[in-house]
Amino acid sequence: MAAVISARSLGKHYRVWTHSQPRSLSDRVALAADRLRHRARARPVAPLRENIWALKDVSFDVEQGEVLGVIGPNGAGKSTLLSILARITDPTEGEVEIHGRVSSLLEVGTGFHPELSGRDNVFLNGAVLGMRRSETAEKFDEIVDFSGVRDFIDMPVKRYSTGMYVRLAFSVAAHLDPEILLLDEVFAVGDRAFQEKCLARISEMTSSGRTVLFVSHDVSSVARLCDRAIVLNDGELVFAGPVDDAVARYLSSRTLGDGATANEEREGTGDVRISRLQVVGGTSGEDSAVRADGPVAIRLHLEAASATQAGSLRIQLGIHSTLGGQYVALSTDFAADNPLDDIAAGEVVTVACELEELPLKPGTYYVSASIERPNGELVDAVTKEALFAVVPTDYFRTGRVPSERHLAPLLVRHRWSVEEAAKSLAGVEPMPR
Repeated sequence: MAAVISARSLGKHYRVWTHSQPRSLSDRVALAADRLRHRARARPVAPLRENIWALKDVSFDVEQGEVLGVIGPNGAGKSTLLSILARITDPTEGEVEIHGRVSSLLEVGTGFHPELSGRDNVFLNGAVLGMRRSETAEKFDEIVDFSGVRDFIDMPVKRYSTGMYVRLAFSVAAHLDPEILLLDEVFAVGDRAFQEKCLARISEMTSSGRTVLFVSHDVSSVARLCDRAIVLNDGELVFAGPVDDAVARYLSSRTLGDGATANEEREGTGDVRISRLQVVGGTSGEDSAVRADGPVAIRLHLEAASATQAGSLRIQLGIHSTLGGQYVALSTDFAADNPLDDIAAGEVVTVACELEELPLKPGTYYVSASIERPNGELVDAVTKEALFAVVPTDYFRTGRVPSERHLAPLLVRHRWSVEEAAKSLAGVEPMPR
């Protein structure tokens, strides 16, 4: 297929003030006087502004009908990239080619006039996209029904709640026949039912040849919706490829030991410390995506401050949902043999807890870990670490993927069958049909 979006060496930098920007003449005079004093005393004078690169040398292609995920931490450049693709801002360097009509939803209510009613904003957005009023009128009822704001459609949108705002905004963007749809954190607002409707609508659009760029911090939604994703970090493209590998690459950098958490003061005696904690999936065990029906390993890197009888220690692990609640408990108490041997002072040992499968529905989870002595004395503990995502998979081998509509967190394999109806049960005749 031909690429409908082609970005080559995109870069965007901004000049930002190194201190508070002067707002008045007196502020400017005070700033100039301060800089003159520094020069007179031979002190270094910092520049007034500096260049910050929001994007640097980003290249990728998007084919027709593809849903491309864009993931990365805050400040990675995701929103800047979509702003360039939506032609809201120009790149500082590089170029981008887009073939098709673009509709974008970069933040809640983008393009809405607060003083106009919902009805007027629907037609206004249609005109912005180059659609005739008759074309928008044909889609109007479908847009309003999808958004669920029919009772308020003639009310100024400035009086809408945030949820009403985003429902109508997404409905307009997704129904006015865009060939390319840009979405930035559109699921950050809205209830579960609305998110399911959005995902279903995007799937419907891509099946008809539409192209979608989808930015979200909810990596489970990205993994469910996209086949391919790119990962941005500090404005640079660090990975582009299959969505499962992209999610794993993004989450693999968020393990205990990569940040300040590893050196923070923690509870416990500290005889043994957990210096790193990570979750890996797949048979290779190297940053592969975690699947409900595949092998998973939780690795703890332990460092002893002094020689200790490691065999007398017990490790407790918990797997928690980011939405709240612990779903899995793992412990060396249930091991046939204690996996720990004696640890010498300063020695680093890696202990792995291996699971044949992790039957959790798609979502984002984290791990807690503690080391205790048999008498309950705490040696070390970490919480809310090793963030990972369980990506959507056909766990039951039926061609259907568990989703947010399935409220229970655990997946339990089961079968259904129809048994021959009994003529009577405890003397009671079957109910007539």
